[in-house]
Amino acid sequence: MVAVVWWRSLVGHGIGAMLLGLGLLTLVPPVLAAPAAPELVVQARDAWKSTDKKRRAELPRLAAAARQQADLLAPWVDYFDLNARLITLSQSDLDAFYARWPGSYVEDRLRNDWLLELGRRRDFEGFRANHAAYKMQDDREVACYSLLAQAVLDSKVSIEAAHAAWLAQKEADEGCQALAAAMLEARAFKHEHIWAKARLATEQNRPKAARQAVALMAGSKDKQLAALQDNAGRYLTRQARTHSRDDAELTTLALARVAANDPAQAAGLLRDTWAAKLPAELQAWLWGQIGRQYAWRLQADASEAFAQAFKLKPEGPWSDELLAAAVRAALRARDWPAVLQAIGRMTTTEQRQPAWQFWRAQALQMTGKADEGRAQLAGVAAQGGTLGFFPRLAAELLGQAPRLPAPAAPLTADEREAARAHPGLQRALRLIDLGLRSEGLREWNFSMRGMSDRQLLAAAQEACDREVWDRCISASERTRSEFDLTQRFPTPYRAALLATSREVGVDPSYVYGLIRQESRFIVDARSHVGAGGLMQVMPATARWTAKKAGLLYSPALVHDPDYNLRLGTSYLKLVLDAFEGSQALAAAAYNAGPSRPRRWREGPVLDAAIWTENIPFNETRDYVRNVLANGSVYAQLLGQGSTSLRERLGATIGPAKAVDDAASVPPPADLP
Repeated sequence: MVAVVWWRSLVGHGIGAMLLGLGLLTLVPPVLAAPAAPELVVQARDAWKSTDKKRRAELPRLAAAARQQADLLAPWVDYFDLNARLITLSQSDLDAFYARWPGSYVEDRLRNDWLLELGRRRDFEGFRANHAAYKMQDDREVACYSLLAQAVLDSKVSIEAAHAAWLAQKEADEGCQALAAAMLEARAFKHEHIWAKARLATEQNRPKAARQAVALMAGSKDKQLAALQDNAGRYLTRQARTHSRDDAELTTLALARVAANDPAQAAGLLRDTWAAKLPAELQAWLWGQIGRQYAWRLQADASEAFAQAFKLKPEGPWSDELLAAAVRAALRARDWPAVLQAIGRMTTTEQRQPAWQFWRAQALQMTGKADEGRAQLAGVAAQGGTLGFFPRLAAELLGQAPRLPAPAAPLTADEREAARAHPGLQRALRLIDLGLRSEGLREWNFSMRGMSDRQLLAAAQEACDREVWDRCISASERTRSEFDLTQRFPTPYRAALLATSREVGVDPSYVYGLIRQESRFIVDARSHVGAGGLMQVMPATARWTAKKAGLLYSPALVHDPDYNLRLGTSYLKLVLDAFEGSQALAAAAYNAGPSRPRRWREGPVLDAAIWTENIPFNETRDYVRNVLANGSVYAQLLGQGSTSLRERLGATIGPAKAVDDAASVPPPADLP
């Protein structure tokens, strides 16, 4: 770090880059003192993760030492110790732990772990006693064990609640499987419940969960399911039948597997061979799966497939994910009645999402219900201080100038002191400072529970002052009626970012909006795919961009803020140029790679908001919305002229225009 800082100071004067480029200067590593012993919590976490029995055997000693020293993070060291030997513990061990750390995150986290252990032991009396004090209530397997305990101890449980919990389970686990098995044995679940789970798991592309569900039934149906998952075409040719409902279900799942690879082939097989043999309910579900796959590929056939599905089974039930795909296909086809119908079939909770409220308002206006549509649009615009994508877009459609919420009153000394004295917040920030970010985030989020707006603002300010920007933003975003935009939209590295953006020729508010979404200003952020630094540049992209921009490149420099800003903005400028300056297309390319938005823009010319809604990847769709909305807000905070979200979004998006000007320089074909 000393060498990097020294290099940055030379670069600031234009000297370091010149000398390094000429090979006249080398970096000599500084002489470092012997490293201090890691903090007890770091030692404990590393021992806990280790497979070495000797290292794990050190945990009781580390926990005792942390408690003796009254270490701020002693609860975590204690947690690592007990969690590592949970299967050997008794209730008295847990009660002692609960008493040592009452009300803390680790108390509730170990209670969660213990509930799972009690469920596996089938100690339902103990489970019920511990579950009464469980606060997080966010573990789906614990929810299944809770219903199983109710069934065992009380001999009754709601079939609807049990089925809903089982359907909500995405990954195969022992608790939900045990609940389903018990319900099936008690004849509360029937084969139709099992097949509903298998279809949903198939729709979610979770083959293991589908097999686990089908394995509950007698016979070799799980083996048949495994065979069709391995080769659906071969199964349909050699084994598929419809003699019984179970046979028909397996054939339906095989056709769904075909649809995942080739929806047109599945549609042909369904029409020509299987429609006359399958029940209408299964045909409808299959048409829905075919529609989803067409919609994901942005093909016009999606609308017809969804129409066929809803004609066969209007009442559903349909998953919200499938209905979202139906809405997007209808938007792409400009079929506004179909937009209204698909949104109307969603669950009440899903219909409350700003996206569906916005598109419902648009559809109402386009189908002759202008007053109702404007009223709904006004409701969207009133949400969240007009900071998000849809509230901001709705306000602009209503002719309202972009506005920012009034700032909250300054925090008092007592409010600030309460945040500094909050043990959970301080543990979270200390864990993050030590590099235990995962543990720190969980501690922080647990501490946010039940906080008032003023407490949230104080917590956010504590993180801001420590330059833990992601927690600063996260806490401030939770407020409902009081807003501090310096917390929600901070501007660290301001001088460097403004100067670099101007020099490269990129809108600084767009850069800020992108960084806020990419890394939340975490300098050492590293994604699961290897992207690094403030602007989350991939290693191959960093090398390519450095060469294009004439910059020195070293992997170690990617996490230097100034260097990362230069690298990221240089790449962003190349991407913007490649997409004719479209911020929406460039953001999509920055997130998903340039080749995908090149494909996504083919086809009809669409309203830019509809094009954005039809981005096939959920992550990229949300990313583009957030980057553009962030940029619009930052433009106001920075005092820039263009603050309109619609201007940033653009009017329409369609196929690329041919380069017919001889003086024009086409974008680089190798843009990574």
